[in-house]
Amino acid sequence: MSGGVGSGRYPHDRGDVAGVTAEGAAWLASAGTYPRSALALWEERSAAPVVLPCGTAFDVVSVPALFGRRMLDRLWDEGPGSGPVAVYRGRMLLFASPGAAHRLPTLLEWEEWGSPGRTGAVPPLLCHGAGDTVTVPAMNGTDDSGDLGDTAENSGSSRPGSRWLVAPDTRRPWLPGPEVLLWAAVRAARAHTSATVRVSIFPPADQDAKVYDVSRRR
Repeated sequence: MSGGVGSGRYPHDRGDVAGVTAEGAAWLASAGTYPRSALALWEERSAAPVVLPCGTAFDVVSVPALFGRRMLDRLWDEGPGSGPVAVYRGRMLLFASPGAAHRLPTLLEWEEWGSPGRTGAVPPLLCHGAGDTVTVPAMNGTDDSGDLGDTAENSGSSRPGSRWLVAPDTRRPWLPGPEVLLWAAVRAARAHTSATVRVSIFPPADQDAKVYDVSRRR
């Protein structure tokens, strides 16, 4: 995978993940109008969450935490990997190529995986593109409370931990496009459905059908 994220790769063993590197911060800052001012502010407040504009250097797809974990597993185990990924207040933020936020909902609708009536459908995804902003964890890897809690472990708490799962550490990280994210979302939904739904080969019983005792037949 060219232009990968290097040392910030997704830790399946939930090991410690370093914060954003200087090159990664420069890439994030390039999304704004005044990159140097943003970098200076981040140096002064490295433990505070950061607000980033979307649509120029990247788009962001916000996914419910547990479903996002399944998507990330598919991306790293069966696919090309991912770009930078953060967890912020119970949602997983997948950094994507510019334009992905506009295209992904259309692809989901076309594939019918966004249908609310479909069993195992992909949950609502918040797609942030041009004109939107997102809040991500602090550059040093902690949130404003200093919590480094993991997504799965804190999914039921009132304030899940915020952290970088795949911290940007290069000026040109590889970013997945809408087709890659669609593939990961559909695979995650299918895997979850097959693991929780059992399909019977017999038709459902007719509630109004008569029942006969055949035990006495000769």
